[in-house]
Amino acid sequence: MKQAAIHDYLYKYFKSNNCEILENHHSQLKVKLTVDLDKLLMNRPFYWHYMEKINQQPETAVLTFKTDPKDEGDGEFIHFGSPRLHQIFQSAQQLAPFIRLFHIVPALENKSIALKPWLGLNIKVSYQCDVKKDRILSLGLQLINGTLIDQFQSLLESLPLTPKIPDYCYTLQPLIRPLSGIRRIESYLVTMLKGETHDWASDAIRRWEHDLHLLDQFYDEEEKPETYHSEKEALKSQYEPKIHVQFINGGLFYLHDSAFS
Repeated sequence: MKQAAIHDYLYKYFKSNNCEILENHHSQLKVKLTVDLDKLLMNRPFYWHYMEKINQQPETAVLTFKTDPKDEGDGEFIHFGSPRLHQIFQSAQQLAPFIRLFHIVPALENKSIALKPWLGLNIKVSYQCDVKKDRILSLGLQLINGTLIDQFQSLLESLPLTPKIPDYCYTLQPLIRPLSGIRRIESYLVTMLKGETHDWASDAIRRWEHDLHLLDQFYDEEEKPETYHSEKEALKSQYEPKIHVQFINGGLFYLHDSAFS
C-alpha cells in the first residue's frame, strides 16, 4: 500500500466518520476527532468517565498524520504496518464492517434502469516470517454470473453511490447468495496464494536452518537443557513462514453496466 493511498484512505476514513478536517495536503492530514472516534482510538477511559461524571463538555483530541517520511513537520508518521494504521483498520471493521450502496445513474426517458448486485470485499494479506510484508486486495464478485474482478475499491471510488436506491432504478435478484460469494472469493484467494512464487518463505527457512545449526553447536551435549528447547521454539516463532488473511470490510453494491464501460 503506497503512501499516497494511505493518505487517501485516512482522509476518507475520518471524513466518513464526521471528523473535522483541519488540514489536508499531499503529505499531512490534521483532524479533530468526534467523541466516538476519540473513545475508540485514544485509549483514555478515565478522562471520559470523569467528564461524563461531572457533566462537562469534553475536548476531543486533534491528530496530525504525516505520510511522507521526508516531512520534518509535526505529526505522527504513518505507514503500512504501523500500529496506528492497524488500529484504524480494526476500528473501521468495528464501525462499518458491511455496507450497501446503489449506483446513481442518469435517468433514461420512459425506461427503468437495472442495477446488478456485486459483493465487494477488502482484504489484508500478510506474509510473515522474521520480516513481514502486507498487501491490500479489493475483490468484487458479481452475484449473477460470478464475474470476479480485482481493484474493486478503485472502481467504486470513481462512481457516484448512495445508500438509497435512486428513482427509476430497480435491483436484480442475485443468483449467488452473499455467503456463497464469500466462499468463492476465499477459494480464489487460496488458489492465488498457492500459485505465487514464495521465495520469501524459502529464504526464511534457510535462515531458520542456519540459526538452528548454530544453536545445536552451542548446546553440543547429548542431554539438552530446557533453555535449548525454549530457544529452539523462539526460532520457530521468528522464522516459520505464515500467510495471514484478514477481512477489513465489505458490502453489497448495486451497479449499472455503464460502470464497466
